[in-house]
Amino acid sequence: MQQSYRDILQAVGENVERDGLLDTPARAAKAFAFLTSGYHQTVQDVCNNAVFASDNREMVLVKNIEFYSLCEHHLLPFYGRVHIAYLPEGHVLGLSKFARITELFARRLQIQENMTQQIAEAVREVTNARGVAVVIDAAHMCMMMRGVQKQQSTTRTVCFLDDMKTDQQARSEFLKAVPENV
Repeated sequence: MQQSYRDILQAVGENVERDGLLDTPARAAKAFAFLTSGYHQTVQDVCNNAVFASDNREMVLVKNIEFYSLCEHHLLPFYGRVHIAYLPEGHVLGLSKFARITELFARRLQIQENMTQQIAEAVREVTNARGVAVVIDAAHMCMMMRGVQKQQSTTRTVCFLDDMKTDQQARSEFLKAVPENV
């Protein structure tokens, strides 16, 4: 990977032997490995058996989980906040695990639409919930730094599974609780 970064720097006309760039290929490779570390984990790894028996059947909502990811189309960052709710069915998941699930999928080359679905399906898989809802609000550098160059644009994606899709009261409660923010 280091050699690939060195080749890219040379391709744009840089002198890879100058002081500021001597260690850049190694640093860039290390950074890219971190930003794509989600490929080396599973949902089971990050949840680490933190599913607990519970009689609670009311909605559990974890809001404002910040994330950073890389767009698979341009390899540019997109970032924002994830809001996750589920309707428990005999089990609840440790709260920190929602952030870990988010990171698992954010640390892959992504598109926001897929990441929203992946998080929802992972929560359903781990909790066996009656329903799951996920909203992601994000800003995309591929729209801000290049292309249309719209600095204030954001994107909201939603995924509703099972009872969160069909139970209008639960769905409405969730959407009212997650105002837009990035």
